[in-house]
Amino acid sequence: MPNIKSAKKRVLVNKTKAARNKSNMSALRTAIKKANIAITVNAADKETVVKNAIVKIDKAAAKGLIHKNNAARKKSKLVSNLNKSNA
Repeated sequence: MPNIKSAKKRVLVNKTKAARNKSNMSALRTAIKKANIAITVNAADKETVVKNAIVKIDKAAAKGLIHKNNAARKKSKLVSNLNKSNA
């Protein structure tokens, strides 16, 4: 445990940010899984589920949670799978 006051505060802040990042990443993964499942079972609302997942991906990239190229790759994969299922 740190002795300096600013280092103690930094530990607390890092713990808070880590919890927030973990929660946001979990929500992102859940949205992507729901979109993939909707595409697989050919659900009626699969387009809206994919759009919601893309919004979550964009927000995660904007917050710096994932890299922008990672976000682009995830979105491309979702849209590609959606187009394959519609064809």
